[in-house]
Amino acid sequence: MQGIETKIFNQPFKVTEGWYWLLPSKSVKRGKAQAVNLMGRELVVYRGQNDIAVVLSAYCPHMGAHLAEGKVESNQIRCFFHNWRFDAKGNCTDIPCLSKLPSKNISLKTWHVVERYQMIWLWVGVSSPTHDIPELPELAGQKMVSALGNRFIKQCHPNVVMVNAIDEQHFHTVHKLPGSILKMEPEMIDQYNIRFSNSGRLQKNTRISRLLSRFYQGPLTYTLSYWYGHLGFVTFGPDFLRLNLMFALRQTREGKTEGQTIVFTRHRKGIMGYLANAFILFLTKLGGRYFAIGDTRVFQTIQFDFKTPITADRAVIFFIKHLEQQRVVNWHGRESKKIESEVV
Repeated sequence: MQGIETKIFNQPFKVTEGWYWLLPSKSVKRGKAQAVNLMGRELVVYRGQNDIAVVLSAYCPHMGAHLAEGKVESNQIRCFFHNWRFDAKGNCTDIPCLSKLPSKNISLKTWHVVERYQMIWLWVGVSSPTHDIPELPELAGQKMVSALGNRFIKQCHPNVVMVNAIDEQHFHTVHKLPGSILKMEPEMIDQYNIRFSNSGRLQKNTRISRLLSRFYQGPLTYTLSYWYGHLGFVTFGPDFLRLNLMFALRQTREGKTEGQTIVFTRHRKGIMGYLANAFILFLTKLGGRYFAIGDTRVFQTIQFDFKTPITADRAVIFFIKHLEQQRVVNWHGRESKKIESEVV
């Protein structure tokens, strides 16, 4: 096979449309503001007295002061420098030195925000969100409990980190899984979402494979649901206990990967259910951490260049081609919402 030409995959600062994690919900207290750099762009996040998180462009349109230095008043935020005030829609609602606001609109860009899975999520796109926050297929429509897992930095592009989880070969070479027990079957769901399911079966030719085969009626459970090229759900574990996690990735301002894992299980009632939930979430964190740590050496030094794909890379090739069809957002360009003012 020949190398694959890409315009989006592994390209620095090419941002695809979709939901991106911003920061944990608990880190933004009611009545407080916080600065966040999302993929090289400065934002301010604040939580009003109505307990709703709001995200605005970081810099005041007057002289460019960072609004995270300001003060939250009711459900609005006031700039520290000259006390201009902005509401949750980004509109300037007060300039203390003026008896009335200028006739022309003064505003900041805002973004659609959702809080789910104990995280604040922001829609990056050319229009309003086309769909809700993705959910785990294994637990779709069920009541779930979740917990934040580890947060990490990798020295490569998020697309490369995503490739790792569907790279069948490295599970044998790096993680020492026995035999050919992974064979990832891709399925395109829509323009944003693709899924991969393992159809490989355990070969009972070693002691460990014979032991593992007792816990699986069919193929070894390993399924992934990928979104936007930077967000993935994983389901793994024996037939009697499915473990589920999400890894949400984004580029740093330096072009590296910053990731957050989130673990899930179905909600169980009562004290025993609470204890079972806590234990399963703990096991899931351990499982996710094992694979993350095992690949750290590679991600510290890799210079990804897919010049010689082979047949065993079928799932990786499918992922790249799907990503190449997605919409790119001008995230680092000028704001689409015009800021206007008048000299007084």
